[in-house]
Amino acid sequence: MKLATYKDGSRDGQLIVVSRDLTTAHYATGIANRLQQVLDDWNFHSPQLQDLYDLLNRVADGTASASKARHAFPFDPQQCMAPLPRAYQWADGSAYINHVELVRQARGAQVPASFYTDPLMYQGGSDDFLGPCDAVVCVSEADGIDFEAELAVITGDVRMGASPAQALDGIRLVMLANDVSLRKLIPAELAKGFGFLQSKPATAFSPVAVTLDELGAAWDQGRLHLTLQSTWNGRKVGLCEAGPEMTFHFGQLIAHLCKTRNVRAGAIIGSGTVSNKDWSHGYSCIAEKCAIETIQDGQPATEFMKYGDTIRIEMKGLDGQSLFGAIEQEIVPLEKTATTR
Repeated sequence: MKLATYKDGSRDGQLIVVSRDLTTAHYATGIANRLQQVLDDWNFHSPQLQDLYDLLNRVADGTASASKARHAFPFDPQQCMAPLPRAYQWADGSAYINHVELVRQARGAQVPASFYTDPLMYQGGSDDFLGPCDAVVCVSEADGIDFEAELAVITGDVRMGASPAQALDGIRLVMLANDVSLRKLIPAELAKGFGFLQSKPATAFSPVAVTLDELGAAWDQGRLHLTLQSTWNGRKVGLCEAGPEMTFHFGQLIAHLCKTRNVRAGAIIGSGTVSNKDWSHGYSCIAEKCAIETIQDGQPATEFMKYGDTIRIEMKGLDGQSLFGAIEQEIVPLEKTATTR
């Protein structure tokens, strides 16, 4: 099934169920008002939501009368918050080691051997996620504004010490992410030895989050074998294959996170920038493009994002249809936002 959260003026929005073709939606009122409620009692709530989802799909394909879902309405991604508007935690990995190799090669650094066996991961802010069409608000263009096209999963409870296989069973939903980075702030922050903070503003997520059964054969043991598309200012810059070169699958990422602590329902884990060794697939972040240019020509030629720039991130299923809906955002200055969201 496909789930989303509509804006209603509150911090957590209203849970809706969305048809497979992303055309029709229905409020989940009567089952659950918030996605976190569903995650907290998945076995009770998800079958009821599945029934509503199946009905919506029958109405959408004409095999059931519209009167069966008389409160259904056209789905509008512009009205979406992040599927889970705020979470107990957001932990982002770096599962595509090719990305790490490129960035380090560009600055003449070696990749430590441990990076191939032990995932990189940081703890990001989870109290203020962006909806798929919300503006990316930045203080200064000089900070090096970059998009990062990623996959992400939302978990149920996963116990401390769970194996990668056990951790896979904890995945409830999959979605896309734009993990915005401020590249010019990163070196000084990492030099302090305490990780990212100011260099990682709010993360955006796709309009809908989907259950694993929606992914079909494309989902294989914690990897999603589909193409992640990134379109910057109307020009397609990335057609990166998300499956084959994912060094650490989502079960391994979650197991890394819960090695010494429990992971509770509503945790979000990101894949890191999707990256391919074959440069003809393009790139899922500008930093990687700059790294390639540095390796080839000795210096980067591509500038980071400016105010007014747009980014679109989308993934299509095996049937050619948009699977999660698209993240579509514009970069705007802080002074253009009159009030705090």
